[in-house]
Order: sequence, then C-alpha cells, then structure tokens
Amino acid sequence: MAGARREGGPIGARSFGPVAAGYAVLRPTYPPDAVDFLLAGPDRRRTVLDLGAGTGLLTEVVTGAGHRVVAVDPSPEMLAQLSRRLPGVGTAVGTAEAVPLADAAVDAVVAGQAAHWFAPAPAAREIRRVLRAGGNLGLIWNTRDERVPWVGALGALIAEVSHGHEAEQGVVADLAAELPADVATTESRIVQRLTPEEVVAGIGTRSYVAVMDEARRRTFLAAVRELLAAHPGTRGRPVLELPYVTCAYRLTPR
Repeated sequence: MAGARREGGPIGARSFGPVAAGYAVLRPTYPPDAVDFLLAGPDRRRTVLDLGAGTGLLTEVVTGAGHRVVAVDPSPEMLAQLSRRLPGVGTAVGTAEAVPLADAAVDAVVAGQAAHWFAPAPAAREIRRVLRAGGNLGLIWNTRDERVPWVGALGALIAEVSHGHEAEQGVVADLAAELPADVATTESRIVQRLTPEEVVAGIGTRSYVAVMDEARRRTFLAAVRELLAAHPGTRGRPVLELPYVTCAYRLTPR
C-alpha cells in the first residue's frame, strides 16, 4: 500500500498491521467494471503491479480478470493476509517511493485505496521506472455514499476524527502532473451487506482509528454503535446495506 509524507508511508503502514485480519474480511471489494477500466489496453494477459496491495482486495479482482499480479505493500502483516487469500500471487515488502522491482517490469500499475499515502514526486519516478512503454497507472477508491441519510450521519461522525484521510482528488492531480499523464475517469457503485457490529468493526480497521489509544478507540466506536442503534435508517435492522461510490482514474503517461 502504500517519513512524514502526505499521510506518511511508513506511519500509515504501521497503523494497518494490527488490524490486517479485520481489514481482509470487512473492507469492500472493487467493481469489476471499474477495474476493467483501469486496465484498458491490449487484449491480453498483462503483468500488473498492485502498489499498496494490502490484503489483496484489488489484487483478487485483477487476477480474476486473467492478469498476473505482483503485490507490493509496506506491511508484512497485510501481505500475509493477501497470501492466505491468494497463495499464487507473488508479494514483496516495499513502498511507492521504493518499489522492489526491476526497470520496465510491468504493463500496468494499480493502487486501490492507497495512493493518498504516496509522496507524489518520488512515487511518480518509481512508477515510470517500472512501467513498460505504453503502460498506465490505475487509481481507485471506494467512498461511502453519504447521500443515503444514515451513511451521511456516519460520515459526519467519522469526519470529526479522520482529518481527510480518505480524500483522493489531490493526489491524482499531483501524480498526473509529476508523471506527466493524461487522466480518464469513471464511476461505479458497490454495496456491502453487513451486520451493524461488522460496520463498527470495519470502521475500526481505518488508519485514523487504528492509531488511537485504546480508551479513545473504545469511546469512538461506542459512538458509532450508538448511532447505528438509534438512527431511523438502521435502528433494529440485523443487516445493513452500506453503499459506496467507486471512483477510478486511469493515468496514461505522455
């Protein structure tokens, strides 16, 4: 997955290790149509670097489309979860700013829910170095659809502690300028079906929660639990539908 940087590569990596197992089962996957958009190109099996691969949520969709993936992440714990999910995928510990691959090693680079951890200038240099001629960079994020009232209320509660950790547009523009690259975008949708307690546990895997001290984390997650128990859109429901808007960006170096 992905010094103090935009949000800090190594700092961010350390925040995910203790929650790797929960991350693997509680985070949403990515819509196949959005992933196909990221990898638009020759109609053949491609070698793809999943940069900031985490537990392999995006890797799984890319391999499912028939491509070969090399997964790189700074967290050994996250990569261990990926290997349990996808034992045939090669993995390596590394960052966007120091990719442990040879020059011109891959046909495409993708990053799911990760590029906001990258330092744009050194990351762009590394991405350009490992990409073969004609390759592209694909960035993708799932963002809770806060037009749904209970999701909006949840988002307002999260905003009090997240400090913009999930914003993506700035890093897309920065990476496009550094590469430099032309940008194409598409939007898709996905819905997770979760129990209220799974929603709480999933929020507990977010970096801004994982780095809290134990008392603050308990207090914050109790507030999330309270909201779900009281809100008219969630109160008394054993299963909730948590909708996401998926934004995908395909950067084609000039």
